[in-house]
Amino acid sequence: MSSIAGDGAKEVELMTDVAEAFKDTAIEAVTQVPAANEVALAAADCWLPVATLQYVIDAVHSFTGFNWWASIAVTTVLIRGSTLPLLINQLKATSKMTLMRPRLEEIKERMASQGSDSLSMTDGQNEMKKLFKEYGVTPFTPLKGLFIQGPIFVSFFLAISTMAEKMPSFKNGGAYWFTDLSTPDSLYIFPALTALTFFITVECNMQEGMEGNPAAKTMKNVSRVLAALTVPFTMSFPKALFCYWITSNLFSLTYGLVLKAPGVKKALGVPEIPKEAASTTPRPSIDLYTALKQTLKQAKTASQQSASLPVEPTKASNQRTSTSSSSSSSSSTINQKLRNLEKQVKGRKKNKKR
Repeated sequence: MSSIAGDGAKEVELMTDVAEAFKDTAIEAVTQVPAANEVALAAADCWLPVATLQYVIDAVHSFTGFNWWASIAVTTVLIRGSTLPLLINQLKATSKMTLMRPRLEEIKERMASQGSDSLSMTDGQNEMKKLFKEYGVTPFTPLKGLFIQGPIFVSFFLAISTMAEKMPSFKNGGAYWFTDLSTPDSLYIFPALTALTFFITVECNMQEGMEGNPAAKTMKNVSRVLAALTVPFTMSFPKALFCYWITSNLFSLTYGLVLKAPGVKKALGVPEIPKEAASTTPRPSIDLYTALKQTLKQAKTASQQSASLPVEPTKASNQRTSTSSSSSSSSSTINQKLRNLEKQVKGRKKNKKR
């Protein structure tokens, strides 16, 4: 009986060890299956570009072995680096637009001075088309940068937001104070760094290729306001988003600083903008009231001078006739000058609005 009890105890102990081994294996399998499939679960309800980007981030994560925050940063550099040829072409086109602008302004002023004549408007439009064709640009050239960067930003934003929400591994995918990438930064370090890097990029690179463009200053001021509003607008975003955002800002800053180096633009074939075109002073605006006042004053002076001349009695009738004709001619001249001044003022106001 004692031998049978001992054998039974050994069998029970052996079965217990086997059960614990199966339990550990099952637990490991259960924990590994979600880790392998969580990207697929996150990408299930996303658009194709967003889902593709999520798989690219996962591929970088698997290939390099980096944490999720570093994998996001590396993917950002790779994607932004692949758009460099498009960014360089955009810079070339923007520089050509800057070189073309003085000639374009001349055509616009000529059209404004000629009034609403259909023939002159048609000729001006044809000249503008020829000018755009000569420089190889279009009126929509400045918008190309938005078409390049906009879809990339939206894809990264949606992809990382979905991954931070649906992937449990993001809770331990960070480092230092941002270990959990799925929650906002309670210290506001990431929002502050994002605003700071964006502001520095604006100050250093905002007018690259747009020297002399009146709209460049407005765009720069708007970007400064956006940089100041970045902190309150982004403080509720998950930390994973800032791993992309700050890396992208640093990439843009580095790209702009490299282009400022001597010889880089020449090596890339970017047209050089003369300093005269870049530092053109704005033309003084015409005050309509002052111009009318000066014209009326000149006309009054001319009439007084003509009235002060001696008149012979025998030529009184001729003098009256000449006086009436000169007054009518001077009034017609004044009216013509007034029309021209009004056209010039309207044309300059339209140019300022553009």
